[in-house]
Amino acid sequence: MRIGYTLMTEQAGPKELVAHAAGAERAGFDFEVCSDHYSPWLAEQGHAPYAWSVLGAVSQVTERVDLMTFVTCPTMRYHPAVVAQKAATIQLLSDDRFTLGLGAGENLNEHVAGQGWPPVNVRHDMLAEAVQIIGGLFDGGSFNYEGKHFRVDSAKLWDLSPTRVPIGIAVSGKQSVHRFAAQADVMIAVEPDPALCGEWDATRLGPPTRKVAQLPVCWDPDRDVAVRRAHDQFRWFSGGWKVNSELPGPAGFAGATQFVRQDDVAAGIPCGPEVGPIREAVRQFADSGFTDLALIQIGGDRQEEFLAFAEKELLPALRE
Repeated sequence: MRIGYTLMTEQAGPKELVAHAAGAERAGFDFEVCSDHYSPWLAEQGHAPYAWSVLGAVSQVTERVDLMTFVTCPTMRYHPAVVAQKAATIQLLSDDRFTLGLGAGENLNEHVAGQGWPPVNVRHDMLAEAVQIIGGLFDGGSFNYEGKHFRVDSAKLWDLSPTRVPIGIAVSGKQSVHRFAAQADVMIAVEPDPALCGEWDATRLGPPTRKVAQLPVCWDPDRDVAVRRAHDQFRWFSGGWKVNSELPGPAGFAGATQFVRQDDVAAGIPCGPEVGPIREAVRQFADSGFTDLALIQIGGDRQEEFLAFAEKELLPALRE
């Protein structure tokens, strides 16, 4: 399994994220993923810089690691034709190290466009059209499209790498797998669910693809401090996708998680200085069929210490 590092835009500013990206490559991570948010989940996280500017800078301070959005919603804040242009540009800047991770989005980020928040079936219809548009533009040449949700008029990507940008799509169950597996090069998910991986492989009916997941951890020399920080900044994670995709802002997440206890967070997120709990959580994803797992270190001001721990202890242990 390849182990990656998450550039969590919700918890650090743009300059810090670029520095963390360079540090993660030096520490030995295999790839890096970047969240794409207009707002943090909770006010305590405190940041939300523009992910694509960060990725452009990251492409210039790294040489080896693959890069990926985890994930971009190409339907409301961004028109899919513009997403294709951004992805093509990052592919060139990174010397073909980029994967475009896509998803149906969250109200938290997309409501800022002022179009309301459609139900999930409509969001999936919009995502399906967006993937068609992005793929059509990646084919090269002039592209036109007229669908129920989007139109494209004589668009062309003038700077396009010969190496096609792989497309990853986030899925959460059988319905989304059946809808998107045939359109994607990479599967993206957040739970160690072997049934999901098996359904993906069976639906594609082709050679195995990368399956990328994400795991939050909270490293700190003091476990109690780690648990408090994880609760302060990551208690929203306990809500699950169906809740997290619907709430409109940090105040909503604060209200929805006001009764989440520190013990509840610690039960789902490895906290503290030990390698063992992280290794056990990683093993669950590996055993479920995932090929790639990106770690999130909770706490924007604790990344340097975590990267030192990862280089000296964590990554060697995970690769034994």
